[in-house]
Amino acid sequence: MNQIIHTAEPFFLPGNQTGCLLIHGFTGTPKEMLWMGEYLNQQGFTCLGLRLTGHATRPEDMIRSRCTDWMASVEDGYHLLRGFSERVYLIGLSMGGILALLMSARLDVRGVVAMSTPYRSPKDYPAWFMQLLSHFVRFQPKSKEQPDAGWFDKAAFAEHVSYAQNPVRSGAELQLLLAEMRAALPEVKVPVLLIHSRDDNYVSPENMEHIYAGLVHVSDKTKVYITGSGHVIPRDAAREEAFKSAEGFIRRVESRFES
Repeated sequence: MNQIIHTAEPFFLPGNQTGCLLIHGFTGTPKEMLWMGEYLNQQGFTCLGLRLTGHATRPEDMIRSRCTDWMASVEDGYHLLRGFSERVYLIGLSMGGILALLMSARLDVRGVVAMSTPYRSPKDYPAWFMQLLSHFVRFQPKSKEQPDAGWFDKAAFAEHVSYAQNPVRSGAELQLLLAEMRAALPEVKVPVLLIHSRDDNYVSPENMEHIYAGLVHVSDKTKVYITGSGHVIPRDAAREEAFKSAEGFIRRVESRFES
């Protein structure tokens, strides 16, 4: 029986009729989104931090999961949250941002917040090649640097929970998911807030520009650059700036429907 890693469990924080579905990143856990969920809940919003299939347990579970499983996790979370909220915003980090943008074209949501989201993978190998490689190499290092090299808040990194390496087979699924997102960008019609750190050395900031350009049918789209943060924005030193940007975005979109 699988067991979720301690402190990495999904979370639900009840609030008003505006719901925020928080989606963590590749190899990550709901804990990545907990502080953001707590902040938004303090502003009155109902927040659900989901666990993507194969995450927060063992890397072998992630290897067995597919990108369609991750999409289904978001859809499940959406329907759960709709049981408590009239309106839903998708808020994602990295691969969670990919899923938020993709699923906003398929679900009835009010808006999207995507942080540190790639347009293409830093190592843009074809999915078929990574599927083949995974038969010989199971895992790859996340970076050539020390694990905490990209973090500004070292204390937050010390409590960070994620798989230590990237499963190669899962990397192939990430490539397939990225292709799905790129194809879906012209179908997104809801307001979008994109947040990226200029100091992100894992997914370069230029990715945000490509995503922004791909949102050709979104009239309300905003880019926010922050500094003093690595890739995991909602856990790193500049997190409050991202939290406030997301809150302001949600309140601005909501105000249109209240007036």
